[in-house]
Amino acid sequence: MSISVPPLKPRSVAVIGGGPAGLMAAEILARAGVRVELFDAMPSVGRKFLLAGKGGMNLTHSESLTSFLGRYGARRAQVEKLLNVFGPQDLRDWVHGLGIETFVGSSGRVFPKDMKAAPLLRAWLRRLREMGVQFHMRHRWLGWVNDSTMVQRFETPNGERQVEVDATVLALGGGSWSRLGSDGHWVSTLNSRGVNVASLRPANCGFDIVGSEHFWQRFAGQALKTIGLSWTDRHGLKRDQKGELLITATGVEGSLIYAMSGPLRDEIEASGRATIFLDLLPDRELQRVLEEVSRPRGSRSWGSHLQSQVGIKDVKAGLLREYLSAAEMIDLNRLATTLKALPIRLVATRPIDEAISTAGGVRFEALHQDEWPLMLRALPGVFCAGEMLDWEAPTGGYLLTACFASGVVAGHGVLSWLNK
Repeated sequence: MSISVPPLKPRSVAVIGGGPAGLMAAEILARAGVRVELFDAMPSVGRKFLLAGKGGMNLTHSESLTSFLGRYGARRAQVEKLLNVFGPQDLRDWVHGLGIETFVGSSGRVFPKDMKAAPLLRAWLRRLREMGVQFHMRHRWLGWVNDSTMVQRFETPNGERQVEVDATVLALGGGSWSRLGSDGHWVSTLNSRGVNVASLRPANCGFDIVGSEHFWQRFAGQALKTIGLSWTDRHGLKRDQKGELLITATGVEGSLIYAMSGPLRDEIEASGRATIFLDLLPDRELQRVLEEVSRPRGSRSWGSHLQSQVGIKDVKAGLLREYLSAAEMIDLNRLATTLKALPIRLVATRPIDEAISTAGGVRFEALHQDEWPLMLRALPGVFCAGEMLDWEAPTGGYLLTACFASGVVAGHGVLSWLNK
């Protein structure tokens, strides 16, 4: 007598969030034969990824791994575990596997050969669809049904939908650029289920400064090029860097300030302000600047004199006038010193929605680290990846690399959980 045995139901995993971390987790799972359902609140996936690559898709950085890991600050140890599984070179090799060539720029940053994000994303989505990943757009995650973590709730254009799965990867992003899908709405949901979440804060952000309305009206949108920035925190640690700043309608932003935005934000939160110093002539020593501004001015105005002797004009000249009156410029020592160390008082970060990324999120202490890495201790079967984790890094490929790596680790963590 034969006995009919029904086929085993294939394991099903919901990946919620269609950024790099979610897509990478989906690839790891689909490659292992898991049925993957990917949900995103937006009409299409990868929107922030595409916008981040609009000016040149900076994938990662070619510096040594030791220097690379140093970019993650207080969370270096936790991020190192992720990058040991999928590091910068692994990311480049993976991109090459999609048929996209990369190159290393003069700054050490790594880019696709055509500098664009869209061809990479198209090739990736084609691969995922061929693997059987099912995409569900305009599905906004609402949490779970009652006490279960296996039945997901989604708000869709056709009303609420419930989906039962065997495990879940949450890759919902941080709280910046909400128009692209990352609005941090998940924080309250996880808090209500006992998950330890650090408050979301702006990272890689601009700052408000004190200045006259006339200055903002005239120079907003203009760049301060080839300058130095130095800052000493309240613990005596000094930071120096060269680069560019952009004058905004209320303050400053740009790569130079982004590189220090985390500690500057923390200083403002602790003491209410942070004073940075701008070197408007970083390639000249103070003594040389003093000698040049001390040359006879004749009948020329101070503006003409500074332009002819040291090249200070336009927005740099406008910024100098914000901090020195005409009478104060007569003091040549003070003039030269201010050109080399112009004090700028930062009084607030720009709103989190304007930030490139966010700090805070699900604390690593709330996650398993070994047997089922990145699974929530409070919610078995639920894994987290990407920017919704509590880490931050400067721009330069560090953000993307860690997001990709966390997706890989979360995907492998799910496989371990399903096979437990």
